[in-house]
Amino acid sequence: MAKNYAAVSGAILNALGGADNIEALTHCMTRLRFVVKDQGRVDEQALQAIDGVLGVVRADSQCQVIIGNTVGQAYAEVMKRLPSLATPNEAPTSPTRGGFSLRRIGAGILDALIGTMSPLIPAIIGGSMVKLLAMMLEMGGVLEKGASTLIILNAIGDGAFFFLPVMVAASAAVKFKTNMSLAIAIAGVLIHPNFIDLMAKAAEGQPVEFVGLPVTAVKYTYTVIPALCMTWILSWIERGIDRITPAVTKNFLKPMLIVLTAAPIAILLIGPLGIWIGSGISALVYTIHGYLGWLSVAIMGALWPLLVMTGMHRVFTPTIIQTIAETGKEGMVMPSEIGANLSLGGSSLAVAVRTKNPALRQTALAAAASAIVAGISEPALYGVAVRLKRPLIASLISGFICGAVAGIAGLASHSMASPGLFTSVQFIDPGNPMSIVWIAGIMVLSVVLSFILTLMLGFEDIPVEPQQSLASATRAGSAQATH
Repeated sequence: MAKNYAAVSGAILNALGGADNIEALTHCMTRLRFVVKDQGRVDEQALQAIDGVLGVVRADSQCQVIIGNTVGQAYAEVMKRLPSLATPNEAPTSPTRGGFSLRRIGAGILDALIGTMSPLIPAIIGGSMVKLLAMMLEMGGVLEKGASTLIILNAIGDGAFFFLPVMVAASAAVKFKTNMSLAIAIAGVLIHPNFIDLMAKAAEGQPVEFVGLPVTAVKYTYTVIPALCMTWILSWIERGIDRITPAVTKNFLKPMLIVLTAAPIAILLIGPLGIWIGSGISALVYTIHGYLGWLSVAIMGALWPLLVMTGMHRVFTPTIIQTIAETGKEGMVMPSEIGANLSLGGSSLAVAVRTKNPALRQTALAAAASAIVAGISEPALYGVAVRLKRPLIASLISGFICGAVAGIAGLASHSMASPGLFTSVQFIDPGNPMSIVWIAGIMVLSVVLSFILTLMLGFEDIPVEPQQSLASATRAGSAQATH
């Protein structure tokens, strides 16, 4: 049943302490991400009780409200009630500065990464699936290698990845409240054709300098961390230059000084540092994979729903993108998601079969379809598994077992779309026809195993509310009257 998001949005804002308590709002594929001014004004119990809200996650100044697949509708309705929120094209405000502590630094880094990458996920998934379509058309002989249609399709799919630093800079500018056009301009330097050619020459050993300082040979296309770090530094540079430039010269002197300061810092220091950080994280993740093999995929399959609950699953996005860009596939994180996502779907399906509560049955069926068909697991996670506890345990066990099978099979993804029935083609290996059998087998195993485990473990059903019971009886009476 469709939700009345006009009413839901009002209830959400009231529970968050009113529209005047909202500093910023973005959304990802399933969550509304509010930045609130005063966490003390947030009534989490009231938020959880709203019909249409699947769950709530709080971290520092951010309050994430899980809506599900219809988050876009909810976002549009909430934004109608928040006309005072600054848009990316408006004048920036000074970034919020907090106290210094290791906990705050860690939370800030995680929040910056998630807040920056979440708005970009649709473009990344869209590009991934177009590239996957091009690969399938070439594999099937529909398009010949080198055909102009195939080249254009690959260009369409590759656009989001090639220009990823620019997209990251734009999204990070909103997150860090700095000037978006300046952030885009500086990121554009890193993927300018002339700069790319210069970096290629530097990689071949030709000395490259800027005002006498050596420039490290780095390829910035397909990268996330350099542009993210650069935009954070830009927010500080902009603030400092704004203080020292006279009012009469701000229109021309301020942007020139910002660009002349930030761009060289990005080229000489922040860019290479960001690449080293990103490469270091990737090396750590896949070194663990190299030592543990299939067990690392199994562990990730069990942990994935818990990572989604905390939002930490987005930490792996840059690693997945960089790995696919460098090797053409990713064989640890993405394969683990097959069992994790579909196991949540299977558990939700078992709840739908066993529950006596019509509202819960409807929620569970919709959540199961979302997880199994589209790979969007958050409705199943928050709407069913977390609420009932034991289905979550069943999903974690199933995710571990199915992750182990995926690891033993050596499955790897050529895309980063959330694994589900429609996106399972991303795991097909053109050189290994048996990969299709493994994929189908793991998907069936995920749903069946989690379904059985949920029925075996059982769960405490949610009682039918008196109003709901009366409504069901009324509908039954009406149905009998028509026969």
